[in-house]
Amino acid sequence: MSMFAGPIQELVDELGRLPGVGPKSAQRIAFHLLEVQKEEALRLAAAIAEVKERIRLCARCFNVAEGELCRICADSRRDQTIVCVVEDPRDIVAVERTREFHGTYHVLGGALNPIEGVGPEQLRVRDLLDRLESEGISEIILCTNPNLEGEATAMYLARLLSPLGIRLTRIASGLPVGGDLEYADELTLGRALVGRREVAG
Repeated sequence: MSMFAGPIQELVDELGRLPGVGPKSAQRIAFHLLEVQKEEALRLAAAIAEVKERIRLCARCFNVAEGELCRICADSRRDQTIVCVVEDPRDIVAVERTREFHGTYHVLGGALNPIEGVGPEQLRVRDLLDRLESEGISEIILCTNPNLEGEATAMYLARLLSPLGIRLTRIASGLPVGGDLEYADELTLGRALVGRREVAG
């Protein structure tokens, strides 16, 4: 049964589908949008529409991008021979905040999770292998989350990549096991990058 007038209930329902937004938060946001100036609400709607219209995935690393390449791949000052492999574009933001990494990235688009039906073929592993052949990459840093799925993904990639003779490292501990890179502070993540270790397949 709808609690509110049609359009409000529709807005509450849509907001409730957003990650981390429960029913009460959805109602609070919906009524906030109802109370603000029309221009302010339309600015939010326009920003959402523009993101969906203009933002795509980088053709090279699968980070978010406005053009063909993201700003990191397009930056000639970055070390193109070192690739930091992450699960999600948000992890790039976390690593960049450390100011410790000056290479490029590769976004897998998730982590191995057989229960959820996520295997290697659902991740951008093939794209990573293609990059190794064409880009002269000398080191891969496995920077997946320090949780069960992230560790399983790092181990899978280590087994796959170690026979290829490329230096393979994993970010050091110092990050809490079971945590997310997105929430790590810069100092902890920076130390983890500096203290990365060789990985055997």
